[in-house]
Amino acid sequence: MTLSPAWLDELRARTVLSAVIAPSVKLIRAGREWKACCPFHNEKTPSFTVNDDKGFYHCFGCGAHGDAIRFLTDNRGMPFMDAVKELASKAGLDVPAPDPQAKERAERTASLTDVMASVASWYAEQLQGLAGAEARDYLKRRGIDEATVRRFAIGFAPDGRSTLKRALEKLGEDKLIETGMLIKPDDGGDSYDRFRGRLMIPIRDARGRVIAFGGRILGQGEPKYLNSPDTPLFDKGRTLYNIDLASPASRAAKRLIVVEGYMDVIALDRAGISEAVAPNGTAVTEAQLERMWRLDPSPILCFDGDAAGRKAAIRAATRALPLISPDRTLRFVELPAGQDPDDVVKAGGREAMEVLLASPEPLVERLWRHEAETEPLTTPEAWAGLKQRLVQHAAAIGHADLGRIYREDWLSRFYEQRRPGQAAAPRPFAPRDSGRGSFQRGRFVPPTPPASAQARAIAASGIDGPTARALILGFANFPEELPAHCEQLAALAITDKGTAKLRDELVNAAFSGAALDRDALGTILGADGATGGPTGGRAQRAMGFSFTRRDSDPERARSDLAAAVEIIAAAEEVEKALEDATERLKRDFTDEALEEQQRLIAAQQDFRQRLAKLAGTD
Repeated sequence: MTLSPAWLDELRARTVLSAVIAPSVKLIRAGREWKACCPFHNEKTPSFTVNDDKGFYHCFGCGAHGDAIRFLTDNRGMPFMDAVKELASKAGLDVPAPDPQAKERAERTASLTDVMASVASWYAEQLQGLAGAEARDYLKRRGIDEATVRRFAIGFAPDGRSTLKRALEKLGEDKLIETGMLIKPDDGGDSYDRFRGRLMIPIRDARGRVIAFGGRILGQGEPKYLNSPDTPLFDKGRTLYNIDLASPASRAAKRLIVVEGYMDVIALDRAGISEAVAPNGTAVTEAQLERMWRLDPSPILCFDGDAAGRKAAIRAATRALPLISPDRTLRFVELPAGQDPDDVVKAGGREAMEVLLASPEPLVERLWRHEAETEPLTTPEAWAGLKQRLVQHAAAIGHADLGRIYREDWLSRFYEQRRPGQAAAPRPFAPRDSGRGSFQRGRFVPPTPPASAQARAIAASGIDGPTARALILGFANFPEELPAHCEQLAALAITDKGTAKLRDELVNAAFSGAALDRDALGTILGADGATGGPTGGRAQRAMGFSFTRRDSDPERARSDLAAAVEIIAAAEEVEKALEDATERLKRDFTDEALEEQQRLIAAQQDFRQRLAKLAGTD
């Protein structure tokens, strides 16, 4: 049956969510909302809220979130359509008549899941029989006990071309072919068993129904793992292995772990870490990322400690960039060289794995480290390649503000590492607490962004005078940096007319195609080194930036100059975004708007501190 979004919205609008939840959860009035101890995890202090106006519940402890339909399916275990029908009957709505084709597809799907359940039972029986002796020995060597075999419904496919076909012929050859259990040759020959001589691991959907299999070979041979093909039940790129068991476990553990394969999931589960899923032997897809984020806003990717595992992690990171936002990202744990989760657990138990999981690497750090280690940074071309890759990654981020912050962070690291004798020190990218605002006369007043006189000047009237004059003098002293930063310099908000005119002269000189050297620019700007004007001698001595002095180390001065103009350009964007965010927060206070303001405040403070460090005033 196909239900239109409009009809479902009408159903939600006619449903009082607290009335649906109250029969099974003790609700306590809290202002315009209700609160309770969460029904999805054990807790003593209420962190579960119900908002009738917005029509959703949310637990701040385990992250459970949803509407009335979701509550009935997740809390009471009702099938989706049964939940819809119950709510519709109470709301006085008629459920739309079923589409004949949709009804046929639903019946067909139900029939195929019955087939897969029978196949899984038969494989489980074979594991315990005479033919399964080698498979049982393999499981014993891997430390997989009977309880784990039952939990994951592990079975065995005997080594025969038509063993399953003959044993389950009552299910119908056409259905066994449609579910991928039999292969029908293109030339019209007889169908035969897809899986032979393999340990069989059922893949289940979120409701625990078997929809496919992963088969592991017991001895030597290729492929090591053979998966079911895509079928009406199974879309490999949209499914996560162990999603049925990991979903409730992830809410309790407040995390989701993503590993490479089936045996990694099973190994972690044996160690007591049940909140693990795997992408069915494929590269992580956008659809799988969306499934992960429904369970955890920042899942931990923990792939094998080899070249293939590192490549898979970076592929997932780059695929996630267009989709990340302030409330969803990825984290990474890199295992010791040559080890997988099973190796770690066998060597040190759950404690060893928890030590690694306790300090996951943020996405911003993981991509920086990968790109910085891609090739030795021994030539200008290598440095230029690093910068280009970082800028491209930042440009791929779909969330505009987040993309700008990533770009500024990476370029700051880049220029720090370019300084002679220095390396880029890891800086955890974490916003600082800047206050939560206050209520005055019953109305929420957002926190005022903490800003120095310099920051307020930037926000109100462009760059402050000393900093603007320092940049002008820097480009006059090191004109070779002008071509790379000319557009940024031209776009900066310089309100002092004299300094702005000098900036325009620099930009015009850069675009003229004429040779740029210190003496020529000094003549253009009137910087004779003896006056007290914008670029005169006294001004130079008053500025702490390395690039305002001709006798500075050229490499450091050029690096500092590039970093300064990047920081100032990014700071202007953040100042504008912060002003907009604060105004939005005044109009409509929400947690999302407040968090956005806090992130921008943190970025603003970070810019100010980095600029002060370059100026020698921190």
